[in-house]
Amino acid sequence: MKKPSIMAVLLFLTGLLCIVSIFFFTKSTMEQIIATEKDVDTVTEQITAKQKEFQTALEKYTAAVDEVQNNINYLKQKAQTASQKQEKEKADISEEETASKPSVFSQADASEPDNFSADNGHVVGIDPGHQGENVDMSAPEPIGPGSSETKAKCTSGTRGSFTGIPEYQLNLNVSLQLKDVLEQRGYRVVMTRTDNDTAISNKERAEYAASQGSEIYVRIHANGTDSSSASGALAMAPSQSNPYVSSLFDQSNRLSQCILDSYCQATGFQNLGIQYTDTMTGINWSTVPVTILEMGFMTNQNDDTKMNDSQFQQTMVEGIANGIDAYFASV
Repeated sequence: MKKPSIMAVLLFLTGLLCIVSIFFFTKSTMEQIIATEKDVDTVTEQITAKQKEFQTALEKYTAAVDEVQNNINYLKQKAQTASQKQEKEKADISEEETASKPSVFSQADASEPDNFSADNGHVVGIDPGHQGENVDMSAPEPIGPGSSETKAKCTSGTRGSFTGIPEYQLNLNVSLQLKDVLEQRGYRVVMTRTDNDTAISNKERAEYAASQGSEIYVRIHANGTDSSSASGALAMAPSQSNPYVSSLFDQSNRLSQCILDSYCQATGFQNLGIQYTDTMTGINWSTVPVTILEMGFMTNQNDDTKMNDSQFQQTMVEGIANGIDAYFASV
């Protein structure tokens, strides 16, 4: 038998060594792969556990939020029910009186001025805009003398988006305080309404104020819009081309400017200027200089909160009264 050469032996040993090396390398690699898979499985399990914890926490949070919202809704409903009950009781108490007195303007003595003289010789008519929801004034009336266009006799107005106070109540609160301040300054004041239940239309209000000797007619309102960012005060007056009261333009414009400027100076509210309109029934039926003061936006948090603060209302009233003083000083 031929003896293998050294070269063959070396090649054999080299091949054997390679096979052994490949075996151990493959085994090591597989062990690493298996270890990595175990690590991945561990991390996956941890992630799954965290997801479950997060889902559980989210469910608890959602349940807590739902519970809080349900409590809020319950309290709101309870408050609304209580308010409706109070309004109904109030309406029941005053039903007979309201039915027998459908309009301030229709009273027997309404056509003659009160027998009361003003200390400073001036008479101011104040109209707290709108009225309570329990009085139905949806019937139409002409927007001006001889007009074929009509509007509802009166509405309840807007409502505070943040305070919940209805506009008709805010207007009345400010107007009654304004009456007191003006009387302290020597004016005689004619109020178109002193409660939220007396039925009197916008046309009747303008006629009533004039019939009682008012030299000017100041209508107190608050504004509202779809945007909560809108804020500030503005005044409204008849335009120069108003088909009903164009002759009142100059004096109404001056009255509007005096009141608006003084009001904004006192309150710090943004002055949005004067808007001229020919579609306001209470303006078109007036026979004396007339203005509407839109005191602020009840849909704006700052305006709504301030206007319904009793101390700030004193500032508002002083500003309006100063404007009335300024008007009479200029005529």
